[in-house]
Amino acid sequence: MYRTHTCGELRLADAGTTVTLAGWVQRARDLGGMTFVDLRDRFGITQLTFNAESNAALRETARSLGRECVVQVVGTVRERESKNPHMPTGEVEIFCAELKVLNSAKTPPFTIEEETDGGEELRAKYRYLDLRRANVRRHFELRHRMAIEVRNYLSAQHFLEVETPVLIKSTPEGARDFVVPSRMNQGEFYALPQSPQTFKQLLMVAGFDRYFQLVKCFRDEDLRADRQPEFTQIDCEMAFVEQEDILNTFEGMAKHLFKAIHGLEFTETFPRMSFDEAMKNYGCDKPDLRFGMKFNELNDLVKGKGFKVFDEAELVVGINAEGCAGWSRKQTDALIDFVKRPQIGATGIVFVKWTEEGLKSTVDKFFTPEQLQTWASRLGMKQGDLLCIMAGKADKTRKQLNELRLHLGDLLGVRDPKVFKPLWVIDFPLLEQDEETGRWHAMHHPFTAPKPEDAQKLVSQQDLGSVRANAYDLVINGTEIGGGSIRIHDRTMQEAMFRVLGFSDEDARYKFGFLMDAFEYGAPPHGGAAFGFDRWVALFGHRTDIREFIAFPKNNAGRDVMIDAPSRIDEIQLKELGLSVKG
Repeated sequence: MYRTHTCGELRLADAGTTVTLAGWVQRARDLGGMTFVDLRDRFGITQLTFNAESNAALRETARSLGRECVVQVVGTVRERESKNPHMPTGEVEIFCAELKVLNSAKTPPFTIEEETDGGEELRAKYRYLDLRRANVRRHFELRHRMAIEVRNYLSAQHFLEVETPVLIKSTPEGARDFVVPSRMNQGEFYALPQSPQTFKQLLMVAGFDRYFQLVKCFRDEDLRADRQPEFTQIDCEMAFVEQEDILNTFEGMAKHLFKAIHGLEFTETFPRMSFDEAMKNYGCDKPDLRFGMKFNELNDLVKGKGFKVFDEAELVVGINAEGCAGWSRKQTDALIDFVKRPQIGATGIVFVKWTEEGLKSTVDKFFTPEQLQTWASRLGMKQGDLLCIMAGKADKTRKQLNELRLHLGDLLGVRDPKVFKPLWVIDFPLLEQDEETGRWHAMHHPFTAPKPEDAQKLVSQQDLGSVRANAYDLVINGTEIGGGSIRIHDRTMQEAMFRVLGFSDEDARYKFGFLMDAFEYGAPPHGGAAFGFDRWVALFGHRTDIREFIAFPKNNAGRDVMIDAPSRIDEIQLKELGLSVKG
């Protein structure tokens, strides 16, 4: 056999044992008449020793080994004279009697070390080499552990893991589908699933009661650090449940993962916050609760004092940056530059500092010290603090202040990735309206049920903006980990939802007739949730970029630079599919 032990398991208790190891050469070095080679495999590193006195030819072979050569050695475990306390195998070495080169290796384009000299694009091109680095490998050990714990928890809760189709019908609503041409049905296309939504609902109709799947999903959308064109969901559905049942079940899953992976015990129920409360107090529907800086509205205190920016604004709102009164003009100007960036689009910030000299503001000529004091009182300000105030259209200003709040959190170092603050955001609007077209869109998806008390508004198409969804999101540290809803389970309500969304009866039947037909055969009340597995693993790995936890990710342009995909296909394939390419 190629090995009797791995490179990470030998200890001082194994001294005197003859072993066979195999792996990659991490590095080789000469000291006097000795050559030392660090041999690496997935499990660790073991030092090999070659002595010219005992076997000069063997030592010469060892000296010729290049980095990343694949070798097999036979030797005796012995205690090291110079121990390495930073390695689990650091008390032993292998005194080698045999060495076999299993495969030579070119010099790698970057160092295969935890601290590498390879840039991001280079490491992506040679991802199979990047994956050899121990710190990268640990990301996948974490992912593996979390997948096991998810399956263990859900299995214990009587969920069945069921695989759903990957080649499905294109029903674009929201993100764009990836489509796949059919050779046997030319002119027609499959789509890759954005989620298994309709299939998991059909499983509830089928009486499976509790379903889950760690499933690959696909969305053709612009990319960012927490988004890839293909990603993995923990996808779940339950029958005969209400919202409370689902929140309790998946809060239990979250608590199980916190305990199993990080040893953290959450004994209290996760806080819950309505969508309206989240938007009013934090300017987003996924607030980061690791730090304060809650929004406070100031309209009643600042309007009518002659300051045009405030007087003409729909909303004046501020946050208190504790301990920042000593910031220099350069630092506060940098904050203004930050919010003026095109992606944020604010016009500026009004500051109020509370120093030893008292309250000082950039708008002192419009407001008295007594008036500034009322602002300070409302925001819980004390000496040493800095108020940051923004004004404008309500929704836009809240979003801009949210960006400033998160930026200040980063600058102040209060967004510790090793601290976790989970919460549920509930009571979302069911619908949102396009300002230009006036068309209504589902905030989540068209299968989300309205709150029972709001259902009649949907059916009658009255006051649609006030209809609340029976929906919920799990948010941890300002990241939406996942969410779901109670589903519509009867045909009449589903047809009403489609009409509100602008579907003709023919279009609704063409796209979703199979689901509405199924509802007529005894569909139970049901609901579920889907969680971004890649995001959750990245969060538990204290990172923000999910690509670090995906074995072969795409870059920001949606390309796999290692295999050079996507790519063109040849004319024979195009002809078989009945396709032609323009341009």
